[in-house]
Amino acid sequence: MVAKFAKKDTGRSSARENIAFVKQMLAELRQVAERENADMLCYLIEMAYVEAGDLHARM
Repeated sequence: MVAKFAKKDTGRSSARENIAFVKQMLAELRQVAERENADMLCYLIEMAYVEAGDLHARM
């Protein structure tokens, strides 16, 4: 879901930076979920992390 006020940025380096940011945030969220023993949440966050890594590698 994208916030209505977010600017659409079509620059390649900026898009790459955004995906790197998302990947980093997912890593941090996974640590929080792991501390709470939220196994399913950890799994889902890990899948999103892998997807972000794949996207980042293709850019």
